[in-house]
Amino acid sequence: MRENRHQQLGLSNDDVLLMYETMLEARMIDERMWLLNRAGKIPFVISCQGQEAAQVGAAMALNKNKDYVLPYYRDMGVVLTFGMTAKDLFLSGFAKAEDPNSGGRQMPGHFGQRKNRIVTGSSPVTTQVPHAVGFGLAAKMKNEDFVAFTTFGEGSSNQGDFHEGINFASVHDLPVIFMCENNKYAISVPQEKQLRCENVSDRAIGYGIHGETVDGNDPLAVYEAISKARQRAADGKGPSLIETISYRLTPHSSDDDDSTYRDKAEVDEAKKRDAIVTFSMYLKDTGVLTDSQETEMKNKLKKRIDEATEYAEKAEYAKPETALNFVYGEE
Repeated sequence: MRENRHQQLGLSNDDVLLMYETMLEARMIDERMWLLNRAGKIPFVISCQGQEAAQVGAAMALNKNKDYVLPYYRDMGVVLTFGMTAKDLFLSGFAKAEDPNSGGRQMPGHFGQRKNRIVTGSSPVTTQVPHAVGFGLAAKMKNEDFVAFTTFGEGSSNQGDFHEGINFASVHDLPVIFMCENNKYAISVPQEKQLRCENVSDRAIGYGIHGETVDGNDPLAVYEAISKARQRAADGKGPSLIETISYRLTPHSSDDDDSTYRDKAEVDEAKKRDAIVTFSMYLKDTGVLTDSQETEMKNKLKKRIDEATEYAEKAEYAKPETALNFVYGEE
């Protein structure tokens, strides 16, 4: 019997079952998206596979009734935790008028849903970082009790938006959590060709803030790190830079051929550390989850995903006459 780590973190058995179910739902939605893409039914997939543990572990450490999340394009686990549904995500994949992110006007991964405090992302990579800093500044100026949480890949940590945003937040002690989901590749560029320092979190030293690198395949480790970062932010101690180390199990997107820049053996080795497998093992070892419960959970999610897929596929596209809505100012 393994040590029951989740209860030491203040998480109940129900909490970690929900954590695992949300990770599993993100994986199963993603897998369905790939099938739909290969069948020619949806145009594009940019995957969360391999990063679900970091996403869900982090999002569960936040206050869904107060905090704002500014996710990057892979963050299906974050947005599911904050209230998006499988139906919402498939409506986006099929680019239908009911898509809550953009009304079918944007490609998948441009998450945004006001009612669930998910702030719309821009297409240019890393621009969500200064946006999050703006939310942090608003919290401080208005003396409101919320934290801005934003994510990005390790490639984004080389962009000007990252450095300008984190510098401003650091100077002004803003309540912002910067989480780098390091999946080892910026499209085709491996980490060793991106960074001179060992970890992205080492860059926190230059900004005088807390920096920490954790195992992104361990949702409990991420939960703990983000919980502490949120407390620091709420206590007026400024931002944190948390780096989660995982691995992107799919090509960069459905338009990418990852065999041109990494070996299949490398991907197969990474799959041995897949959090969907290892966290399931943890829950079973601690007596929280049984094989029959897991099967029931998967069947429930499959039914939900089947229904969401069917609904989204049959839903209406936006009417042509609405093409210019929200583009120009209207009286």
